[in-house]
Amino acid sequence: AGAYVPLERPASVIVLKELHGTPRELQRNGSASLLDLGDGVLGLEFHSKANALDNDLVAMGYAALEALDRPEWAGLVVGNQGEHFSLGANLMLVGLAAQAGQFGQVEALVRQFQDLALLMRYSAKPVVTAPFGRTLGGGAETALAGARIVAAAETYLGLVEFGVGLIPAGGGCKEVVRRLVAPHVAEGANLLPHLQRAFETIGFAKVSESAHQARELGFLTAGDRIVLNPAELIGEAKREVLQLVQAGYAPPARERVVYALGQRGQAALTAGIHTLRWGNYISDHDKLIALKLAHVLSGGDLSAPAWVPEPYFLDLEREAFLSLLGEPLTQARIAHMLQTGKPLRN
Repeated sequence: AGAYVPLERPASVIVLKELHGTPRELQRNGSASLLDLGDGVLGLEFHSKANALDNDLVAMGYAALEALDRPEWAGLVVGNQGEHFSLGANLMLVGLAAQAGQFGQVEALVRQFQDLALLMRYSAKPVVTAPFGRTLGGGAETALAGARIVAAAETYLGLVEFGVGLIPAGGGCKEVVRRLVAPHVAEGANLLPHLQRAFETIGFAKVSESAHQARELGFLTAGDRIVLNPAELIGEAKREVLQLVQAGYAPPARERVVYALGQRGQAALTAGIHTLRWGNYISDHDKLIALKLAHVLSGGDLSAPAWVPEPYFLDLEREAFLSLLGEPLTQARIAHMLQTGKPLRN
């Protein structure tokens, strides 16, 4: 043509910032927006600092699910187009609340996030999450709460709370057990190696080096998808929503979801933890965190293995999280991470 011509944008490319300030931005607060992605699909977009989870973001999550109940909406995509999907909970707010002794406020936020993740998982209409880049802590828990994950190939996903003296409390422990332990119950297999793998995934703060490795670690299932072109991630997640609707999507059953090994599993993990401490591979505080993690992943003090409700696991997570948050050495780890960006071994 001898002149510039507009480059035709593929239908799979959706640019979220182009929806800001238009009628397709349905709601907005300081941390998130609710968007109309077209074709009856809603979008929950994070835009807090580092896409960290806070009260405003959780509130917009509830608003998104409330809107999803209306007949004009078919499903929801959770994602954004920042530098990273989410670095997890706002650690500064958590640390300041702990130092001020405001544990009631922290517990309320944790409970709200736990309930939001369950509502996403059991929504009557499909919720598809679209992680990319660093997807850590609460960000990983958000990604795991969807009916499907459509992940960018470069997704570094992991539950890293151990590094700041905590354990996952937004459903992360429950999800790892659900994904790594529960599927092997029907096989009649020895479940202790699978529980050990779940423990190491969280206790060693394993982070995938790609979406494919996230699948190897058990974070992604066979039904989840991996997208090579990050520009197409939101569009492909939207397409996944519509395909699920067309296939007659129904939420998962709530029964026989999480299997707890109880005292037998906890005893096996505890023996390994004591061995690590005797060998001086971990500190006394590491040992305390690890013992609480073992207690949660085993389902507490059950005298015999059993299927347990998801809220039972979530209560154990929240109790352990708050207990650890009250520890001065955990508060020191949080402060050191905020000041230096590096974990403190104490």
